[in-house]
Amino acid sequence: MAFQVSPGVQVKEIDATNVIPAVSTSIGGFAGSFNWGPAGQIVTVGSESELAEKFGTPDDNTAKYFLTAAAFLKYGNALKVVRTVTGHDNATADGTGQLIKNDDDYDDNYSNGSLNKGIWVAKYPGSLGNSLKVSMISQGISSFSAWPFAGEFDGAPGTSDYAVNLGKANYNDELHIAVIDEDGLWTGTAGTVLETFAFVSQASDAKKTDGTTNYYKDVINAQSEYIWWTDHDSTNLQNAGETLASRSSAYDTHNAAIDHSLAGGSDDNTPTAGEIALAYDLFEDAETVDVNLLFACPDANGQETIAEDLISIAEARKDLVAFVSPPIEDTVGSSTPAADVMTFANGLTSSSYAVCDSSALYVYDKYNDVFRYIGAAGHVAGLCANTDRVADAWFSPAGVNRGQLLGATKLAFNPKKADRDTLYKGRVNPLVSFPGEGMMLFGDKTLLSRPSAFDRINVRRLFIVLEKAIATAAKAQLFEFNDEFTRAQFRNLVEPFLRDVKGRRGITDFQVICDTTNNTGQVIDSNRFVADIFIKPARSINFITLNFIATRTGVEFSEIAGV
Repeated sequence: MAFQVSPGVQVKEIDATNVIPAVSTSIGGFAGSFNWGPAGQIVTVGSESELAEKFGTPDDNTAKYFLTAAAFLKYGNALKVVRTVTGHDNATADGTGQLIKNDDDYDDNYSNGSLNKGIWVAKYPGSLGNSLKVSMISQGISSFSAWPFAGEFDGAPGTSDYAVNLGKANYNDELHIAVIDEDGLWTGTAGTVLETFAFVSQASDAKKTDGTTNYYKDVINAQSEYIWWTDHDSTNLQNAGETLASRSSAYDTHNAAIDHSLAGGSDDNTPTAGEIALAYDLFEDAETVDVNLLFACPDANGQETIAEDLISIAEARKDLVAFVSPPIEDTVGSSTPAADVMTFANGLTSSSYAVCDSSALYVYDKYNDVFRYIGAAGHVAGLCANTDRVADAWFSPAGVNRGQLLGATKLAFNPKKADRDTLYKGRVNPLVSFPGEGMMLFGDKTLLSRPSAFDRINVRRLFIVLEKAIATAAKAQLFEFNDEFTRAQFRNLVEPFLRDVKGRRGITDFQVICDTTNNTGQVIDSNRFVADIFIKPARSINFITLNFIATRTGVEFSEIAGV
């Protein structure tokens, strides 16, 4: 603003309306083996049905992973999933198999036709791709109505309007393409049409009336849920991919449909602990991946290694909680389940960013009509997500009110009082079943081995919320001057937020110090800004004492109570 020489009024606008932003607290993170879907990348799902849609329904090999992920989704909120595919192949038109993990893998390595495996490849790795068949026809088929899939289309292919407008009438550039569940592995009925692409063009420059591409390669690769185009088969689609503008003759036509049954897709649904750990490493970067509740599927093969990897990620990020469960064999069929669980827990790193439960759960697998045991980590993480929905992150997810386990039939190990004492002392939260009260989480400890406010789940998650929210808001102070104005702005930003949390029972008291006592000249000269935020966290009740006192008739209660 220009300096005024003569009297007048200057208007200066100062924005003091900034508020602490809301931060996520309930987003889950999970890695495991599935029968379908993109691999080696994070995919977000919002429900069990979406999980099945994107990653396929489970079989005996993948059920423990699918059901663990589905367990979290029973409690609401979003789940970020990473699929492992070491040892897998995509089904191909020539049956040789080829690994294409995801869209990025295709774009980086195969979009230019370098795969050279025929025309079609299954979209994702796995044996499910072996049930796919691609059938296509062009102008010239002797009887369009005789094509088994003619009823899926509005008439036979011919010459596109785009070609006609270029003066290329009767060039026969159009194709109809149908993707079929040939063996019934997708739908349960062999021969079911999964998707169709009508009146697409063999010309690479073809356009629809809205100006978008109509080239069959581009349409398939952008829209198909099941297949990739990789390279032309010169014996079946002569000169396809040329521009209509450059062609001097019509495309070749065929008297019969061109069919490709895909084969060579393979599975290896027993990933090693190292492979699972590599998948979880995609969650390491707190700046790019927003996740709050990280959990794993218990497996006797290297479960402690997987658990340690999750704890390491949580400790490094310091903005999420990792949930781990003992190997299923520690409680299913074990004659000493409490001791076996404690052996597992004692081997885990002390951390306030991790939580361990005590038992596998018996759940119904509706996809295979069987009951199975799965680890409880997905359920316990889900309880935290549900707590955020019905209360706040700083409330305990345990007990009758917020700790009820959903969808479980029984516990593999229902600890009695003596076992619960052992488990709780050893940083393990018991899962219990009380008559008439259902199954529930009956503890809220973290894996921190020393006495601290942070040995409770609710306190750890309270501080995660406070730290994440205030740190995000504090970015507004970056590159400003470290003076009283900026410090006052920060205090005025943080204190109302903390008063709100106090009103919602998360803290009992607080104090924010951000002045010259901690922002000394030396601090200012080093381009730093310091705020000390003192918090008294609310504590959950773990022990209740009820004193029942019998008195003589005629005695006043105040005499006994001393009041």
